[in-house]
Amino acid sequence: MGIERKKFQGVLNILSFNSHFYVIGLLVLFLIIAICFHFNLSNLLISIIVSAFLYGLLMPLIVSAYVYDFSGYYHFNWLDQFKIKDAKENVFVNINAGFDETSFILKYKFPKSDLKVFDFYNADKHTEPAIVRARKVSLVYPETKQITHNSIPMKENSVDVVFLLSAVHEIRNYTEKAEFLKECKRICKPSGKVIMVEHLRDIPNFFAFSVGFTHFFSSKTWKNVFRKAEFKSILETKFTPFMSIFSAINN
Repeated sequence: MGIERKKFQGVLNILSFNSHFYVIGLLVLFLIIAICFHFNLSNLLISIIVSAFLYGLLMPLIVSAYVYDFSGYYHFNWLDQFKIKDAKENVFVNINAGFDETSFILKYKFPKSDLKVFDFYNADKHTEPAIVRARKVSLVYPETKQITHNSIPMKENSVDVVFLLSAVHEIRNYTEKAEFLKECKRICKPSGKVIMVEHLRDIPNFFAFSVGFTHFFSSKTWKNVFRKAEFKSILETKFTPFMSIFSAINN
């Protein structure tokens, strides 16, 4: 069903989807060490170089283990703060970017509610090896529909909650992000909300992922995008130092 996660599944996913990064990183490290010994550089300099490379390779795994394996993120108890009602008349939408680890868990947490799942993965735009590999092993929730960033096949004012869980950063273009969130706003009921979880381009994620943090966007960028999509009420709360939860109410 995709509800129970394996031990260290978050770390194993990172290693599996980014294996090219780690292979290249280790090869470069061995090459640099060989050059250092060839030119008889000081042991201190070699130690600094090796430590820096190991930090860059290991820290993302350590942080990923903390966030995805030990923080309780996938228990979704952090959703309790939003007091989301589970009822037959409720309609929830969960949107992913080709890798869905959340839909089955959301349905388990809200069994009475009607859950619709959409996938905005675009093979022409989302060409990173990691997401291509992730898509090959991703579970697919029944009746998941493919969409584009500016068209969600739901009626206006029909959805209670739109979940965007670690997915929207894959929409790289600012205007497209705004169009996507505006479409999310269109389908929300007047009292509906969007709940989005993202890593940020900030200091904690820089120390966690080094240059990889540029794959994410800043809190300021996300809030500006929500405003451009005409959301009025935007709240940000932290889930661990490395992730932010943005909630935006339709009206």
